[in-house]
Amino acid sequence: MNREHFKILVVDDEKGFSLLLFQILKDEGYSVKTASSAQEVLKIINSYDPDLIVSDLKMPGMDGITMMCRVKERYPDVDFIMITAYGTVETAVNAMKMGALDYITKPLKDPDELRQAVLNAFERHNLTTENRALRQELFGDLPPLDIIFAGIEGVFEEIKAVAPADTTVILYGETGTGKSLIAKVIHLLSGRKGLFVTINCASIPENLLETELFGHEKGSFTGALSSKKGKFELANEGTIFLDEISEMIGSLQAKVLRVLQEKSFERVGGLETIRTNARVITATNRDLKEMVQEKNFREDLYYRVNVFPVHIPPLRERKAYMPRFSDFLVKRLSQRIGKPIKEIPQESMNNLISYHWHGNMRELENTIEKAIIMSKDGRLYVPPPDTAQEDYPASDMKSIEKKAIETMLKRTRGNRKEAADILGISLRSLHYKIKEYRIDL
Repeated sequence: MNREHFKILVVDDEKGFSLLLFQILKDEGYSVKTASSAQEVLKIINSYDPDLIVSDLKMPGMDGITMMCRVKERYPDVDFIMITAYGTVETAVNAMKMGALDYITKPLKDPDELRQAVLNAFERHNLTTENRALRQELFGDLPPLDIIFAGIEGVFEEIKAVAPADTTVILYGETGTGKSLIAKVIHLLSGRKGLFVTINCASIPENLLETELFGHEKGSFTGALSSKKGKFELANEGTIFLDEISEMIGSLQAKVLRVLQEKSFERVGGLETIRTNARVITATNRDLKEMVQEKNFREDLYYRVNVFPVHIPPLRERKAYMPRFSDFLVKRLSQRIGKPIKEIPQESMNNLISYHWHGNMRELENTIEKAIIMSKDGRLYVPPPDTAQEDYPASDMKSIEKKAIETMLKRTRGNRKEAADILGISLRSLHYKIKEYRIDL
């Protein structure tokens, strides 16, 4: 959702303060409306349908907490940020225990305090919306489970068995094999009521990953203008998916180990111990056991995350299903692009089958999308593969990964960002692997 579609209702009986908040949030691009009392909110809420209400705690007639409880009885998805004077912060904390997301103080000394609190609410709203869409998508028409698990029916049987349990699952597989999608299916089959929250441990700078995972308290560091919940807290009663866990630094590995052992943690700069019942799923394209032996991954964490390993085969081992994959992707992508494709010539299909697919399903999708864009007569043309890239043992994951990187760098003429996007890894991970494998550019 874009900011202009995120509806905020500001409620305060002080007209000047209400207009100040209105202007700040309007300048940030949100859709904003004001009300002067709780009674007015109850009259207009049905027609305005806000996503967030920023409300004063103390108002004539009905206070903010009573109004919040009344609203949430009918509209449980509406979020609240409370406005409080400095002397009543304890009341605001109690409001948070009753369901408010955050609070701000008045007079408003720093507008960034409001901006950050609302931004947190906006991001939470988008996460919740995405999860609802995900449930509809996975159990609706797209993508059908018989496409996701074509040729790997054994993997489907494994995740059906483990999904209802709270067991920690780790997904092993090359980049682009669909590990994140399979993690979502596990969450949906688990029946958990909470959110599915994902974080890529390689794509976030090391100095920011801790606060992303565990959150932070207001004032804990420069720029922390508001408290922020971390992914483990957001995933309470749901599932947290730690993608590329092999790229996590040692100090954070220790904190994740504690969460797995004790189901608790503290926010950055905080003293309060927060409990979480998040189910943990991890994924990696590397050999964690080998990383343990090389002292690059904690052994105790390895045994915690490796409880139920699931190995996802690469696309080159599922080539018998290439016509099914291709038909599905052509239909979906051509509709999205707005360019109908009437036929996949046999020569193109043979070429698709001949590819080694270093980037697996992600690379297949990119290849078909490009072919659709380039098509001029409603037919899908796919060039033959570079046969020089096919000759290496499929059993050697390091050899496969090194060769895949070399091939993508060659194909993109040394463009590291483009190569990383096709391979489905972060630019930082690509730089690390170029150095690890001593790849000459």
